[in-house]
Amino acid sequence: MRKMQYVVAAITLSLLGSYLLLAQNDRAPMTFFLTSNGPGNGANLGGLAGADRHCQMLAQEAGAGDRTWRAYLSTQGQGAVNARDRIGQGPWHNANGALVGNNVDGLHSYGHRITPRTSLTEDGRVIPGAGFSPNRHDILTGSKPDGTAFPSGEDMTCQNWTSSDAGKAKIGHHDRGAWNSAHDSRGCSQEALRASGGDGLFYCFAGN
Repeated sequence: MRKMQYVVAAITLSLLGSYLLLAQNDRAPMTFFLTSNGPGNGANLGGLAGADRHCQMLAQEAGAGDRTWRAYLSTQGQGAVNARDRIGQGPWHNANGALVGNNVDGLHSYGHRITPRTSLTEDGRVIPGAGFSPNRHDILTGSKPDGTAFPSGEDMTCQNWTSSDAGKAKIGHHDRGAWNSAHDSRGCSQEALRASGGDGLFYCFAGN
């Protein structure tokens, strides 16, 4: 009788292991993450190209460097770029395989799925939001709620992500409904970003 119990237990563990492996293999690959850290120079990200490189570097370290990663950031002025036009067509999943958006329009609607539990870093960690110390929920975007750029004039992108001094940026909150457009930063330096609950973080999406 005891031998039979061992056999049943062994079969059960084997089936469970197979199920977990299958579930892992079936999990959607990561195509979205919130940076675990910024370049460290406030909102001076080295422009869009520098921000994209940072996304690609973090993705590479997380084993997802085989995709082309783009920072969710808008620019202003001549040749202005809309953040929504940089991220592909979707769908997008986080490091745990959870869906955060089916397509561009859905991502910028009230039905988006970006929350504190889904806005994971490239290595699957949660970024502390409101109520935590330190609070890091201010996310650089430079964008309107629909993911488009602001017109020329008032700086909303820390001089197109090249300033760690003068200017300001529009930021979103990863832990609230206004994930991409909540309020203006207090400045562009690392200290100014941290003063309102930020740390120079931004969203990265795989465009392919």
